[in-house]
Amino acid sequence: MGIGVSIFFLTVGAILKFAIEPDVLGRSVHIDVIGVIFMVVGAVGLLLSFVFMSRRGATSDNQLQHRENPPSV
Repeated sequence: MGIGVSIFFLTVGAILKFAIEPDVLGRSVHIDVIGVIFMVVGAVGLLLSFVFMSRRGATSDNQLQHRENPPSV
């Protein structure tokens, strides 16, 4: 899950939690709880995206190249 998807989950979760009345779909579905779950999933995904992005940047592409014949001068 990338940064964009995480922000999407955070946004949808905040809309479900704060902008919609909890009893819109009746008493059996709690929209505010679903909104909190989406916000938690988005926050965890955002955190993991930053952790993996920093790990990816720590690797180096510098490799020792071995040549059979040294270049002639």
